[in-house]
Parts: sequence; structure tokens; C-alpha cells
Amino acid sequence: MLERLFDELNINSRIQDRGEDIPMYFQRIYDEKLAQAAYLIGCQKTGQAAIIDPERDVDRYIRIAEENGFRITVITETHIHADFLSGARELAEKTGATLYLSGEGGEGWKYNWLDKKSSGGYYNHELLEDGDSFNVGNIELKAVHTPGHTPEHLSFFVIDHGGGADDPIGLATGDFVFVGDVGRPDLLETAAGEEGAKEPAAHELYDSLRWFDKLDDYIQIWPGHGAGSACGKALGAIPMTTVGYEKRFNSALTKTRDGDEKFVNFILEGQPDPPYYFARMKRENREGPELLGELPKPELAPPSEVAGKVKSGDAVLLDTRSWNDFRRGHMQGSYYTPFDKTFPTIAGSYTDPEQDVYMVIGHADVEEAVRDLVRVGIDRIKGYIIPEALDQYLNDGGAKREIVSTTTEGLAATLREKDVTVLDVRGESEYREGHVRGALQLAHTRLPAGISNLPEDATLYVHCKSGARSAIASAYLQANGHNVVYVSGAFDDMAKAGIPIAASPREEMTA
Repeated sequence: MLERLFDELNINSRIQDRGEDIPMYFQRIYDEKLAQAAYLIGCQKTGQAAIIDPERDVDRYIRIAEENGFRITVITETHIHADFLSGARELAEKTGATLYLSGEGGEGWKYNWLDKKSSGGYYNHELLEDGDSFNVGNIELKAVHTPGHTPEHLSFFVIDHGGGADDPIGLATGDFVFVGDVGRPDLLETAAGEEGAKEPAAHELYDSLRWFDKLDDYIQIWPGHGAGSACGKALGAIPMTTVGYEKRFNSALTKTRDGDEKFVNFILEGQPDPPYYFARMKRENREGPELLGELPKPELAPPSEVAGKVKSGDAVLLDTRSWNDFRRGHMQGSYYTPFDKTFPTIAGSYTDPEQDVYMVIGHADVEEAVRDLVRVGIDRIKGYIIPEALDQYLNDGGAKREIVSTTTEGLAATLREKDVTVLDVRGESEYREGHVRGALQLAHTRLPAGISNLPEDATLYVHCKSGARSAIASAYLQANGHNVVYVSGAFDDMAKAGIPIAASPREEMTA
């Protein structure tokens, strides 16, 4: 409820003209599934507006602007994103607005699509360096180079001259400073594969945070992500914060006061495993996201037709039904992708964007699912099957699979009788804290990256902390040819059941 309240809050919205001072309009537009925040900042005197860090389904930004009497004239983003496909190019096509993008970071971190306007030539754009400013009507946005999360990262001071101010009201920090956390500096290495990048990035982040620590306490902080994002390890759920609050309570920021080396060790320890699709997002956002035009409009599809496409490898089927329904019977080759906050992350990690996509989903949820998918670059969404039709197909003899399952106690009994291959699909940091002795580890969102390292001839006993991640992983592994047994129950109960538990250092892990 608190998130919804802040998302719909229009600060100083529709304020009456009080002479020369007309304060700015501000709205946070939040994607709860990817925990991503875009911002609309408008000058109420001129009717001009800027969008910061848009996602790819840009029709909603245009609609929100129009509903509040604005036209989008400026598009900017804090950095080249890894967790979602940017809507900056799409929005520039639809509005003709000027793009203000980072010119920092060196040759490897330049935007390579600015000369690829669909009608030919360049988009209207300016590349920003540290200290550069631009205006949206009477509102000034001043760029500050804040590297660490990425080399080109910018933050933006917002100065509301229309409201009579000469000092910033806030700082749009993107993936630099969050509520209670800071942007992780390891993604260029752990997600994008740039070996040796994380330590230098952590040192850069330290320098950026020492600058932040000197800012005035009153300045508001508008971060690019909230709790649930994989761009940090301890993000808070409160939508906004202030410099002063973060100086007191942000553990990563306070750790910088212990010196460079202690901070670097602290910030690199315990970061969550990045989802597999992050590397693709980083690459596509740098080279230029494909233009979407309109949202895909999947059609109702016959289950038998979809089964043939999945069997041939031409398509993937994302099954959003409950785990119990999926476990008891699903179409051969389909993935279990629960329609909750994890949906775009799982679908983005498991789906090849070159494949046609079908879904098992109810009519009312189709558009939301389509938006979730295009935000992670899954565009070839061809059709869907309603759950009732799938049930009928399976009952009539369609290609059906089930997931074999056992309990924690059942795994304990099996281990007393024989050696089996246990696969832990929690994150690496969780594994190091304690794991089944001899278990392999591969985070559920990293399965495509490491599945080739798993033994092909062994039955995999798949577990996680509570059973949710191992359900998703078990379905993916089965669809890709592995024999699996899903282990239900809590990891914390394994020792009680007599299963040997080992702590770090890790024993044996896969990629």
C-alpha cells in the first residue's frame, strides 16, 4: 500500500499559478516485478517533461504525461542498464524528444545506436559529461559522473528554478545509491564476463561514495531500484530517502569511512548471483534495443499446435499455473514460470529471444505478461493457452510430463542408502554459509550458463531454501533433458533430518 501511495503521488500536482513561482511536477513510475523506478519530471509553466530511465513499453509514460498536461521533450537515463531493456530509443522514436545520455566511461561504454533512427540519421541527442546541465522548461538537471556500478554512470541533481530554488531538491541516483544500499560494482565481471573488472569498479564506487558523503543532508534521493532488485544486496523497500538518512543508516556508505580496502572487501562479499539475462540486456542496451512499435498481441492457440512447436525446438512454452498443477501434469518441454514478481526474471533468463513464445495463462493476465516480457527483450510472443484448454489436452492423451518429488526426510533416507547428486539452486553466498555435503551449486537464474557442466547421466535432487526456486529449476532441467527429483521443504530442516551439512569453504560447485 505504501509503494502504491508513493507511485501515484503527484508532488505539487496541479498547483495553481501563484505568480512567478510554479513548482515542478514529479511522479515515480514503478515496476514492482523488476523493482525498477522511472521518473517523470515536468515544468508546470511550460508543459515540458523529462523521463528518467524509461522501460520499453513507453505508451504508459506518454499516457501519464498527457493525462497531466505535459509533453515529453527530454529523455535521459543514468547508465546502460543490465536488468531491463531500455525504452529510451523507443520513446525518442515516438515523441521526437531530445536524448541526454552519458558521454563518460570510455570507448567501451558508448551508446552505439544514436545514428540508427528508423527514418535515417541521428536521434536528437547530447552526450553529457560531469557537470553538464540541461533544462526541462524552468527545471535544471545537472549531471554528475558517479562511476562504480558502471563506468559511464551519471546521477542528476534536479533544481526547481520554476519553484524559486537555486539549490537542488533532489538527486536521481539510478543504480548509484539506493535506500539502505549502493549499486553493486561486480556486474561487469559476474554478468557481462569482463574478467578483472569488479575490483577496479569497487574502488571507483568508493570514490563516488566519498563525494556523496559530503552532500547536504536535506537533498532527497530518488533511486532507480527498490527491494527485490538484483542490482544490490540489501535494498530497502521505502521509495525515497535523503542524503542525511543514508549517511546515518546506509551500511555500505558508512563502510567507506573505514577506508578503501575495507569497503571493497565489504561491497564485493555476498552479492547475489546475477540473472542470466543481464549480460544480454547490457549488450542490447549499448548496441540499441530493437524498436517495438506496438505491444505484441498473442492469439489464443490450440495446445496440440503449440506442443508440436515446442517439441521441434521452434518455440518455448511458459506455464504460469500453480506449482501443484504444473507438477502433476504439464506439456512436455514447458517451463514453470509463476506469474508473480519473479516472472520477467525467470522468463528472461530461460527464454531464447530468437524463439517463439507461448504461455499458459488466463485471458485477463495476457497484456500484463506481454509487458513483463518485452521489458526483458522477449518480443516474439505468438500465442497463449488458457489453463482449462491445457488440462483438456493433457487429459485427452497429449504429451504429458510430471515432476517426481520427495521431502527433506525422503532425501535424508535416500542419502543413507546411496550416493546421489544433490543440486543446490540457491545463490552462491547462501551455499557458502551452509550446504548439503557434496552438493553442486548453480543458482536457479543462472541455469542456462552452467547446465552443460551438470552430469547428464545422474538424477538430480534439486533443492533451495523453501522450495520455490527449486520448483522453477526442476522444470527447466527436466525440459532440457535431465532426470530430476524436486525436494520440497525447508533447507533449515535438513540438518534436523540427519542430512550432513557443510559450511564454507565451498566443496564443489558448477558455473
